[in-house]
Amino acid sequence: MQAATTTTVRAHLQTKPSSASVLRLSPPCRVGFRASPPPSLRATAMAATSQQEQLIITRPDDWHLHVREGEVLEAVLPHSAMHFGRAIIMPNLKPPVTTTARAVEYREEIMKALPPGSSFVPLMTLYLTDNTSPEEIKLARKSGVVFAVKLYPAGATTNSQDGVTDIEKCLPVLEEMARQEMPLLVHGEVTDPHVDTFDREKVFIDRILAPLVQKLPQLKIVMEHITTMDAVNFIESCEGHVAATVTPQHLLLNRNALFQGGLQPHSYCLPILKRETHRQAILSAVTSGSRRYFLGTDSAPHDKRNKERSCGCAGIYSAPVALSLYAKVFEEAGALDKLEAFTSLNGPDFYGLPRNTSKIVLRKSAWKVPATYTYSSGEIVPMFTGSTLEWLPSDQPEE
Repeated sequence: MQAATTTTVRAHLQTKPSSASVLRLSPPCRVGFRASPPPSLRATAMAATSQQEQLIITRPDDWHLHVREGEVLEAVLPHSAMHFGRAIIMPNLKPPVTTTARAVEYREEIMKALPPGSSFVPLMTLYLTDNTSPEEIKLARKSGVVFAVKLYPAGATTNSQDGVTDIEKCLPVLEEMARQEMPLLVHGEVTDPHVDTFDREKVFIDRILAPLVQKLPQLKIVMEHITTMDAVNFIESCEGHVAATVTPQHLLLNRNALFQGGLQPHSYCLPILKRETHRQAILSAVTSGSRRYFLGTDSAPHDKRNKERSCGCAGIYSAPVALSLYAKVFEEAGALDKLEAFTSLNGPDFYGLPRNTSKIVLRKSAWKVPATYTYSSGEIVPMFTGSTLEWLPSDQPEE
């Protein structure tokens, strides 16, 4: 990527920014799925315009977001709060958010870090462990602030060492979640060292997820940040209780991005980028208008030093650029009329929450992504650092 000017985090808030658990293998269910709803008349009309300059859509939500703690939280939260109405907040802190009481505390920390006047709503999650109890799920539902439970296979990604080692141990909890209509959010990779890194999503589906769907068909499951055509095929083979979030990086990049011009640590994430054939399968699914897919950035901030060291962290910081990149994806696919459903409608519909009533504007106005965002202890490098993007989100329509 070309060089760009370093920018403080707050400066970008202006309207124009500066720049091995195994279940018995069972085949997945094979049934039909519901057709997607018609797009809004506004989106349809605007997609018909050959030179699209402005798109007004329902305010989006981010159904997979990392905001960390402390000074990093204060630095990155405004980027998400600026244009997203709500976000599912990931619980993989140190220590992880395993109880409803801790989720309530963490929510308060997030609320205090919001910019003045922000209406952003954090939707909290619990971190599933082998020892999570059904009673904790009941407490979570009663709290009114916990909206899902996250399954990290132990050792699969950042701060997942306390995750699930045997899915069988969690069945009483998962049964209670089904009764409470509490979604299970899945990091879909096995951690068996004998399984190739690029095959871990497929093997997870075959060994764990397909049998789980067969055993608990009423459990709502979100397969997070899908990366393969195997995930697409699985999701579309099941009934409406299974859906997926999709990140900007898995729509725009394949695994070549890790090695272009040398090793690229800021393109390293987990699940890792896959072959171009998988990217194309995900792109086709997302831009088809299917209700099963919705926006989940998996925006994961790490200090630049921790990304670029000899054993760098996995995670891509996409919050400042995500909406611009999703618009790019849908425009290039000739599917701008389907963008609003993906960003703003499918997610709340799956979770059983009301859609946002406010709108945002995506305007054709080139802007340059800063090289870094600074905070008191370091720098965070955003996705597409130094690049010029064509779509600029705003809360105000052009006069």
